Formats: sequence, structure tokens, C-alpha cells
Amino acid sequence: MRRVGRVVGRALHLPFTFPVKGIRKATHAHGAGESGLGKLIELHAVNGAGDVLITVALASTVFFSVPTDEARGRVALYLAITMAPFTLLAPVVGPLLDRLPHGRRAAMAGSMLARVLLALTLSGAVATGSIELYPAALGVLVASKAYGVVRSAVVPRLLPPTFSLVKANSRVTLGGLLATGVAAPIGAGLHQIGPPWPLYAACAVFLFGAFLSFRLPHKVDSARGESRALLAADEEHLHLPHGKKPGLRTVGPAVTHGLAANASLRCLSGFLIFFLAFLLREEPLSGQSAAVSLGMVAVAAGAGNALGTAVGAALRKRPPELIIVTVVGFVLVVAIAASVFYGTPLIAALGAVAGLGQALAKLSLDALIQRDVPELVRTSAFARSETLLQMSWVIGGGIGISLPLDGGLGLGVGACIVALGWLTTVRGLVRVAHREGHAPRVK
Repeated sequence: MRRVGRVVGRALHLPFTFPVKGIRKATHAHGAGESGLGKLIELHAVNGAGDVLITVALASTVFFSVPTDEARGRVALYLAITMAPFTLLAPVVGPLLDRLPHGRRAAMAGSMLARVLLALTLSGAVATGSIELYPAALGVLVASKAYGVVRSAVVPRLLPPTFSLVKANSRVTLGGLLATGVAAPIGAGLHQIGPPWPLYAACAVFLFGAFLSFRLPHKVDSARGESRALLAADEEHLHLPHGKKPGLRTVGPAVTHGLAANASLRCLSGFLIFFLAFLLREEPLSGQSAAVSLGMVAVAAGAGNALGTAVGAALRKRPPELIIVTVVGFVLVVAIAASVFYGTPLIAALGAVAGLGQALAKLSLDALIQRDVPELVRTSAFARSETLLQMSWVIGGGIGISLPLDGGLGLGVGACIVALGWLTTVRGLVRVAHREGHAPRVK
């Protein structure tokens, strides 16, 4: 009987323990387990799953549950009450968290616990669509971006000896994308039970995330050798006035040009999300329903993002400046083609290429910061750059919601957004790439 009991127990545990062991083996491979990066990958996956559960609940309430005209008004209200204040709060998030270098684990756990409480608040509001939904959504947005800023600052502290920063960020991001892909259909299924159920699941996920935050290595909270980065310091960092700290602009033009190019892609991402959400609901792709049309574009964008993240490490020996110039130029070409020859294949292609370009450009920006920003301010630089990129996404979303629902016109505006970022940065990035190819790199 004991033997039978052990066999039955193993049989019941196997469906749960086998996937867990497989995930742990993947996230802890190649030294990531010893350095602590594996635990950060798992934490980021939990964060992504919780965020998408809340997104499913909000989208179902604000967007899908009402007619198009009313949905447009609701989303405009959502932007006004959540995104507009966020543009004011976002510049404060980075510097505020930058002053808490000894409490990064607590800050990440705090962002998780804040979203537990906010998800509970939203669970009562999604059923009625009451006004408290919007400030709670703002709180979720701020908490999520605060986590993202801290996570970017933590990665350099957990690099395994054989990892580059590009490879480490690629693994962390890919873990989040995979978790998002798993959690999205689960959230949609829970919504069929009732609107609050995805939010109840999010509460459980974020509670687990708070626990995982404190399981990160203690060196995450170490601030040894760090200083705060300033975005507005003198250009010649070797001749700064006494007491002036180095900033992103003092290490050369590559980081600022790379940040501007990335901002254009992040702005395009926000624009496409809001503009295509309404356009495809009003004018679905040929032969498809509105829900299927939106799903096709979302899957294409997610696949492109995952592909860009997966191949990012393989391109780590290429000059990051040239990668940024190439992918932004590629996105620009596809955006122009989609605006001129508006149709199903090109819309899906634009979603996929935009996702791929955003992933590769962000990984390349990380590599530039690793290479050009002094270690004294490198951690802070990640926090500041992430804040600026999130603000760009908000601006793009605002443009997308304000335009008339004309496919050619809208995608033309999207092409202009990318063109502005590419044309203003391509010359500087190519020049820097050429110079770096003929000069030894500073470690």
C-alpha cells in the first residue's frame, strides 16, 4: 500500500513538478542560476502574467463591452485620466527610485503589492464601469512602470560571467513574453466566468511576485560604486565643473541618438495599439471579424517581438548603432508601404516588423549604455532611459486615439513618427559606429 501510495503521489505531482523543473532548468542555465539572473527571469515572467491579466479585464470593460463610438469615448477618458497624469509622474519615477539603491527588492515587492490592492479595487469597478476604475488603472500603470525601471537597474548586478547585457536582457524579456502569451488566453477564459475573475487571478499572481522579489540575491540592494545619472550635464564629461556628476550626454552621442531612435519606435507602438484597435473594430480585415482582426495583428506583433528578442543575442557582435539604424529603417519602409498599399498582409507585416524592430533596438540601446556609460552611473542610466521610453509610448497612444479612422492616413502618420526618429539619428549613429570600429572600446 505504501508503494502504491508513493506511485500515485508521484503520478499526481508529475504534471506540476515536471514543467516547474523544466522552467527552472531553462532560466538557470549557463550560470544564470548562480548569479541570480534566473530568479529575476522568473520574477519578470510573473510580472508579465499579472499585467496581462489586468489588461484583459480592462480591455473587456473599456473597449469590447460597448459600441465603437462609446468605446472611443471611454478610451479617450482612460487616456485623459490615466495617461496624461502618467506623463507628469513618469519623469519623477526614475529619479525617485534612483534614490533608493538599498531597497530595490523592497521597491519591486512594493510595486507587486500595490497592484494586488489596485486589482481588488478594479474587481469591483469593472462590473459597473464606475469612475474609480480610471484612477485605479493609473495606479496600476505607475506601479508597473516603477517595477520596469527597477528591473532595468537590477540586471547589471546579476550578470553571469559569460553573459553580455544584451543576452541577459534578451532572456529576461523573453521570459516575460512567454508568460504573457500563456496568461492572455487564461485571462480571456476567466473573463467568461465573470469580469472580476481575471483580476482575482492577478491578485494571486502579484502576491507570488512579491514573495519572489525578496528571493533575489542581496547584492541587488547594493549601491557600491554607483552614482545618479543626470540627463542634462555638460557635453564634455572630461571637463565637468567641480561637483558635477556625469550624465548620459557626457559619454558621447551614441546613447542619446540610440535613445531617440528607440523613442520613435516606442511612440509607434503606442500609436498602433490605439489606432488599430479602433480602426479594425470599425473596418475589420477582409473576411474576418473585428475580434479576429485584432487578434491577428496582436499575434503578429507578439511574434515579431519574441523573434527580435530571441535573435538579439546572436547579433551581439554587430555594432549596436548599425543594428538600430537598420531595424528603424526597415520599420520605416514597411510603414510607408502599409500606408500606401493599405491591406491585410501589410497591416500584419507592420505589426510584426514593429515588434521585431522595437525588441532589437531596445537590446542594442542596452548594449550602448553598457559600453559607453561609466559604471558609476550605468544603473541609473537604465532607469532614466526606461522612463523616457515609456513617456514616448504615452505620446504615441495619444496621437492614435485623436486621429480619424482612415487607414492610409493613420499609417502615414505612423510612418512620419518613425521617419522623424530615423532621419534625426541615422547620421550620428553611423558616424559613431564607424569611429568605434577604428578605436579601442572603453570598458
